[in-house]
Amino acid sequence: MSRTLRIAMAQINLLVGDVAGNAEQVIAAAIRARDELGAQAVLFPELTLTGYPPEDLLLRPDLHLRVLRVMEELKRRIEGIAVILGHPQHGVEGLFNAASVIANGELLGTYHKHHLPNYSVFDEKRYFVADGTPCVVEIAGVPMAITICEDIWLPGPVAAARAAGAQLILNLNASPFHLNKGRERERVLAQRVAECGLPIVYVNLVGGQDELVFDGDSLVVDASGQVVLRGEAFRDGLYAVDFAVDEGEVRPLASNTLPVLDEVASAYAALVLGTRDYIEKNGFAGVVLGLSGGIDSALTLAIAVDAIGPERVMAVMMPSRYTADMSIEDARLEAELLGVAHRVIPIEPMFNAFLAGLTTEFAGLPVDTTEENIQARCRGVILMALSNKMRRIVLTTGNKSEMAVGYATLYGDMAGGFAVIKDVPKTLVYRLANYRNTLSPAIPQRVIDRPPSAELAPDQKDSDSLPPYEQLDPILERYVEQDQSLEEIVAAGFEPQTVRRVLTLVDRNEYKRRQAPPGVRITRRAFGRDRRYPITSGYGRW
Repeated sequence: MSRTLRIAMAQINLLVGDVAGNAEQVIAAAIRARDELGAQAVLFPELTLTGYPPEDLLLRPDLHLRVLRVMEELKRRIEGIAVILGHPQHGVEGLFNAASVIANGELLGTYHKHHLPNYSVFDEKRYFVADGTPCVVEIAGVPMAITICEDIWLPGPVAAARAAGAQLILNLNASPFHLNKGRERERVLAQRVAECGLPIVYVNLVGGQDELVFDGDSLVVDASGQVVLRGEAFRDGLYAVDFAVDEGEVRPLASNTLPVLDEVASAYAALVLGTRDYIEKNGFAGVVLGLSGGIDSALTLAIAVDAIGPERVMAVMMPSRYTADMSIEDARLEAELLGVAHRVIPIEPMFNAFLAGLTTEFAGLPVDTTEENIQARCRGVILMALSNKMRRIVLTTGNKSEMAVGYATLYGDMAGGFAVIKDVPKTLVYRLANYRNTLSPAIPQRVIDRPPSAELAPDQKDSDSLPPYEQLDPILERYVEQDQSLEEIVAAGFEPQTVRRVLTLVDRNEYKRRQAPPGVRITRRAFGRDRRYPITSGYGRW
């Protein structure tokens, strides 16, 4: 005789290290799932209690004492619903990335993660030991297997769970976003289902954590590999799914699924969420940024406004002798379109003071990039002064293409606390700007159409120093993200001298990138957590 089982997915935004606060979120979500949704079980993300990734907090004994205390509190305070949540757990063999099932004051079972990722942004083998033992727990009369994140990407744990008698797979995740990650997950889940023939409930963390963004996008996949429920990407939420339970079979009932965001829309949502959580979770009153009239700062301004609201954003225009009138006009219009308070602080007096102070040292030497960098550093000093005085974090506005080749000034336009678009290639900046304008007017068309310029010298354009971005970005993607060699890139049709020049710039400017502020990761290979290259190296002798 068929009956119905309801499971809730708690797609929540956690704060790393806040064990007590995260536990309160668990309790609140469990009560809602029980009382409002009528669920018999609720599933939370990977390492729910510590947040993800806790990094070297896992080396602190006091963190684990907090986790133990909170686990006992959860058993006392949650009744009438089974809770499946992630947490670190010490064992004889070492520290495990664990998930436990708690119901009516009892611990029904605990699973230890089998596959520990140690690539890209992950370094779980630094902290955890693996365990291949399956964990099947009966919840509401249904044998369910617990797996954690990476376990679903490889066939072993799911096969072991089925062999142990599971009729349903519950998978806890802290899977960070990069472009097109959602489609990749769906393909993996379909492959696992094809192998085991069991439906999968896949709950994912949502929120920003330093450079990482977790997009949620939680899923329920039936035994044929079809997605029957999808949580909203980049938003927290509680989602319930019903299962028809027959003898030996558990089948998810059809449910509405939200549409998948396209590449540009998901990138923009990730940038907004990552920026918002960095500001909010670190307790900043607001932000300040330099508004140049160019496309990078215009996009950064729009993201900041969408993240925390215009009243907490301050834009500063800092013109020099080389700033075009149209730049001043466009910057003012950008601020007005988005309702942002803006200031104009000319840098000419400061620039002249620096030049006067260096007259003797610079005597007889030609004007070069030194004078350009002094202008950028004047602006950096202004922004940092406003940051200190007003308790606002400075947002830098450099993009990934510039950071790759070092087209940025240390202690100038790189000065700040958070680099919103540091992982956004220049060609994607244009696509994001056009997308943002479909939501509401934000970036004047002239800003999008005009050739990009740093405006640090007469009639300066980016193309004076760099290949056109339409050429530069594909070369960077091949070298930085795909690890292709010079020969492979040239064989793909790029001019050898251009490739050699770009690769040399990338390798020479690692020292700059090491001093850049953190920023939102949206590509497969971001500078920082993903791509860790030596500063001093004889490799790049192109």
